[in-house]
Amino acid sequence: MLVGFNNADDAGVFRISETQALVQTVDFFTPIVDDPFWFGKIAAANALSDVYAMGGTPVTALSIVCFPEGEMPPEILSQILAGAGETINESGAVLVGGHSVKDKELKYGLSVTGLVDPAKLITNGGAQPGDVLYLTKPLGTGIVSTAIKRDACPANVTERVMKQMATLNRDAAEEALKLGAHAMTDITGFGFLGHALEMARASNVTLEIDANAVPLIPEALEFAKGGYLTGGANDNQSYIGEALKVDGDIDENLLHILFDPQTSGGLLIAAPEAKSADLVAVGNVTKSSDCALRVSSR
Repeated sequence: MLVGFNNADDAGVFRISETQALVQTVDFFTPIVDDPFWFGKIAAANALSDVYAMGGTPVTALSIVCFPEGEMPPEILSQILAGAGETINESGAVLVGGHSVKDKELKYGLSVTGLVDPAKLITNGGAQPGDVLYLTKPLGTGIVSTAIKRDACPANVTERVMKQMATLNRDAAEEALKLGAHAMTDITGFGFLGHALEMARASNVTLEIDANAVPLIPEALEFAKGGYLTGGANDNQSYIGEALKVDGDIDENLLHILFDPQTSGGLLIAAPEAKSADLVAVGNVTKSSDCALRVSSR
């Protein structure tokens, strides 16, 4: 076992030879969009992301299905599976089967197995003082999804955000490897700051975040101001607690987005300082201090 669950990493990693290790993960959830095809694509991209976050390549996937048989037409499940299949094929992995159960609430996701060279394995625990922090997708999917559920999100915004969530983190992970990334994690349910805290603790460093540099979905701030907030963001704020220090005057709605749970979010990467046209720099890594996260409005 190279990576277990002691540092809240994105996937487990088990060495099978000197040059190969298995990367294993599982993720599934209830629909966050109304379109079943896009729900399948997003759920698949979200699960596959854990393998990319470890520097690995997805190889096989198994579907996990909870379906309210008799309450929904089977065509809905067919569309979900079609969307997931399209994204799995795009990743280069193969869907080899799955398991389904009857459930009152629809859920879908994947168990994914990938491969990684142990020498190229990236965890969330390797960030070093002097590293630059990069984020590869804009934040705000939780807030936008709330607006979608309340029929308050314009169709063009819904389509753009669905495409963002369905985008694989493959290219971002490849760019991180080119930069010689020391640590990496994908941003999902614990939000940007929650997963940043896990990286800070695993690496025994403090992450300094420039709040104004963090990329946002353009409409997310206005939705937050309009009250389309998530309970998960409050839970994430409680989870982080005193490990966060806020410097300067930061809009409370912007701060809420930093706590906002993300679906199929981008990668948070700690890498040696280097220019990258494909990655957005959002902060840096310093030596460990009394806090693990520092957010400023510089």
